[in-house]
Amino acid sequence: MDLDLLSRQLMDRFQHAMPLCPEPYKAMATALGYDEAQVLACLHAMDQAGTLSRVGAVFDHRRAGASTLAAFAVPATRLHQVAERVSQYPEVNHNYAREHFYNLWFVVTGPDRPHIQRVLNELEKDTGLTPLDLPMLTAYRIDLGFSLGETP
Repeated sequence: MDLDLLSRQLMDRFQHAMPLCPEPYKAMATALGYDEAQVLACLHAMDQAGTLSRVGAVFDHRRAGASTLAAFAVPATRLHQVAERVSQYPEVNHNYAREHFYNLWFVVTGPDRPHIQRVLNELEKDTGLTPLDLPMLTAYRIDLGFSLGETP
């Protein structure tokens, strides 16, 4: 994967420290010596190329409500259809396929555990599949950031 200098700088500098201000992309551009339009165009290009999966906050779900990791064992012929259905729920922030008996994984968030259970029950009714429900018992902070060597 060939990344231009701005792409590498954006990922290196801001993967853990997005500016918390009214105009974060402008602040990012200023910090790197670019203009906001260049930063937005670069982020858009990375998104379109599949290099960037998302830009956004990561919240401690215990402070913002509740969440669970869930999975379905989906017949291969229905995987795309079920993934699309799961993604229609606003409580699901992402889902992904895995090579395993449980091959569709997703995270459900909501204001409380009963709300999450209602979503899982609806998904079971909608899909005919029983969700594997894996609520977090202990939180671990794993830093998955990787330096690209672009910032000191």
